[in-house]
Amino acid sequence: KMITSRVAVALGRQLPRTVSRVTRSSFGAGLVASRNFTAGKVNFAASGSAEVSSILEERILGQTAAADLEETGRGLSIGDGIARVYGLKNIQAEEMVEFSSGLKGMALNLEPDNVGIVVFGNDKLIKEGDIVKRTGAIVDVPVGEALLGRVVD
Repeated sequence: KMITSRVAVALGRQLPRTVSRVTRSSFGAGLVASRNFTAGKVNFAASGSAEVSSILEERILGQTAAADLEETGRGLSIGDGIARVYGLKNIQAEEMVEFSSGLKGMALNLEPDNVGIVVFGNDKLIKEGDIVKRTGAIVDVPVGEALLGRVVD
């Protein structure tokens, strides 16, 4: 692949810094590469847009890409504390979900085309067509000293 001149300049600026940190006994080809891969100073003062673009490119090269992907579904029906939701293909049994109203629920009935979710709270706040998000957390109950020796139903 071809490297643009701006990327080459940015790499040329970074290589001498990183190579100088390495001890002389541990670099061989790195020294040769840094000698052959240099970039002269470019006068960006004459063109302000070139300077801005080089600064932006350096910052972009230092960033890592991060994607925030969430699996969401839409409410089909709601009644008697049970919501039917379409679109949550990878949901697990007993996984916690969050409705757009802020209420939480637990997925119990996993069918091929929809999911039955038990709503924790007043189901009157949920309407058909509301967005439902997976949280990725399986519902669990913390256990401590106070629960030892007790019958849990």
